[in-house]
Amino acid sequence: MNTTVHFDLTAKSDYCDGTLELRGGQIVCAVNGENETVYPLSGVKELVQRTYSGCSMLELVPENGKTDFSDSVPVCRFSMAKLNEMGEFCKVVNHYIETGEEQEIPEEVLRVCPKCGRAYAKGVDVCLFCVDKAYLLRRTVQLVKPYVKPLLFASVLVTLSSLLSALAPMLNARLVDGYLLATDLPYDEVRCGIITTVCLIGLVQVSSVFFRIISNRRANRISCTMADALRKRIYDKIQRLSMTSMAKRTAGDLMKRVTRDTETVRSFITEHGLYALEKLISFVAVFVILVSISPFLTFLVLVPVPIVIFAIYKFWNRIHLRYEKQWRTESRVNSILHDIVKGIRVIKAFGTENREIEKFDGVCKKLFKVSASNEHFWALVFPWLTFFMGVGEFLVILIGGSEVVKGTMSMGQLLEFTLFLAYIYSPLRWLSSMPRRLGEFTTSLIKIYEILDEKEVDTDRADGEEFTPGDITFKNVRFGYKVYETVLKNVSFTVKKGEMIGLVGHSGAGKSTLINLILRLYKPDSGLITVGGKDIDTIPHEAYRQKTAVVFQEVFLFAGTIYDNIAYARSDATPAEVIAAAKAANAHDFIMDLPDGYNTLIGENGHNLSGGERQRISIARAVLRNPEILILDEATSALDPETEGAIQEALVKLTEGRTTFAIAHRLSTLKNANRLIVIEKGQIAEIGSHEELMEHNGIYAKLIRAQRQTAKLTKD
Repeated sequence: MNTTVHFDLTAKSDYCDGTLELRGGQIVCAVNGENETVYPLSGVKELVQRTYSGCSMLELVPENGKTDFSDSVPVCRFSMAKLNEMGEFCKVVNHYIETGEEQEIPEEVLRVCPKCGRAYAKGVDVCLFCVDKAYLLRRTVQLVKPYVKPLLFASVLVTLSSLLSALAPMLNARLVDGYLLATDLPYDEVRCGIITTVCLIGLVQVSSVFFRIISNRRANRISCTMADALRKRIYDKIQRLSMTSMAKRTAGDLMKRVTRDTETVRSFITEHGLYALEKLISFVAVFVILVSISPFLTFLVLVPVPIVIFAIYKFWNRIHLRYEKQWRTESRVNSILHDIVKGIRVIKAFGTENREIEKFDGVCKKLFKVSASNEHFWALVFPWLTFFMGVGEFLVILIGGSEVVKGTMSMGQLLEFTLFLAYIYSPLRWLSSMPRRLGEFTTSLIKIYEILDEKEVDTDRADGEEFTPGDITFKNVRFGYKVYETVLKNVSFTVKKGEMIGLVGHSGAGKSTLINLILRLYKPDSGLITVGGKDIDTIPHEAYRQKTAVVFQEVFLFAGTIYDNIAYARSDATPAEVIAAAKAANAHDFIMDLPDGYNTLIGENGHNLSGGERQRISIARAVLRNPEILILDEATSALDPETEGAIQEALVKLTEGRTTFAIAHRLSTLKNANRLIVIEKGQIAEIGSHEELMEHNGIYAKLIRAQRQTAKLTKD
């Protein structure tokens, strides 16, 4: 069983190779394989991870320890690169402290890149940032495999177009040597030869253009189809990611992967993948022709090539880092733009337009600097690469001209050779520009594969059981949004089917987190949640969601009609059912007062409706769902007292026979709850009815008295 992790800083913050191991009820710490220190876990409350500026530390908290952790015992110090690894070690140790059972640290947590320290993406055994880029290209071949045949056909067409075009220099040589410089041929024969040769040149060029048009049309259709499929695949994967994965990324980050990165991949494959075969065949064919004309001049043409290839190799790492930085900056611009557009009402309400303009201007300037730096780099490097690539052309003209003067080479042959230089240099110049495009391409590929390789934690198990709602049980559940920060600690309770449970506690105590676990938006770090006696993870995901509904404190409405927003809960709902749900939520009257009734279009997130109206639409959506498990997260927070009373009556009917969890800061709204669960600092402090908890005179009683005092002061 693997319970060993590595840390990288000493107590004085010097770099080291340290190990921590859970062994026989104690933590064994070693630095550089020496000086083992043993920390017994007897008398220890928990192992905590505390984050400081630039580094973190593991500390043992003794039982009955001070709340400010001043008497905690430091174990080791480590850099931010070890956060996840150490967080998992904390989970294993704390589970042992609570249960006496040793758990193994997940293998994927320990798999990190030895070069950059990043954790490997789930599903792959290499670091996408440090791996040989040939690995990415091999994966891309698999990505485009369904389109290889039509893409190859388009590539053959463009190759044929290029080869036809390459006949022009040969015909020009024939025109010059055979007719224009011929002095011993009759005029009519020369005239006929010139016309025939020019017509052949024209026919060759027209045929070349014809094949290239067909190739481009086919390639564009293929690339658009591929990009569309890739966008859908990424979007589908984003929909299936866990909330933990989603929380790690900004909206602009995800949007950029779906749009800009897929377009970058599409354009690269179209503009470079399509022409790879053509450039290779053209280069080989023209090389053979040039050698047949003059091996020595051909050697002069290719002299600069090794220098250019070596320069490209040296520039590669710098290019990749530059485009990685540009990608992150563009993502930041998109995120700020998304926030500004989404929060425009708040911005205007506080009159902070100038501040937001300055913020956006600042990040745009940063993007300008990064982009300008990259363009400056290429403006400096690429002309020199092109110049060195073309040095051979000067040598050919110089020495070839001398050969013509000496009579060892005809004028037509020199003309043919120089015309063919364009065909030999075209693939080489294409190759010299490849690092820039490849840098953008591989950066986008990495971002795409990061999403596609992410493990879907909510995927239904193959042995998933049928779902029959019943009692809901939490058993020793621990959870934290970050591996090193625990929000819920050892939460255990059972809710009978049909009970209404009120969740009470101070802000930040863990009430909404508990709701998130019931909704399966997150998975517990340890412990077990069962519904109807079955592990919640064995229940088919879709079946579970069909039996649940939630009314969040922060209402989200989609851009569209009011009818569509209510019917979102059930796509097969009839108009009568939608209207009945709206009436139950006391929303029907205000909807009918709107100009278009249920067909009224609402703006983004319903900004043209009041807070209470949005809340009632959200409640109607939950009513239409007809769930067996109902979640009310401050469902009446945005309502006036009169409307709240009407909604409370509707909720009483809605909660009958349903297992209900309700969060409310106004504790009077929980008067119909069968039991109340009081959560304090992530732990269950009290459970009981209103009367029982008031008699207990604990946290709940203090909250009730505080609210009554506040209400009294408000009336006065």
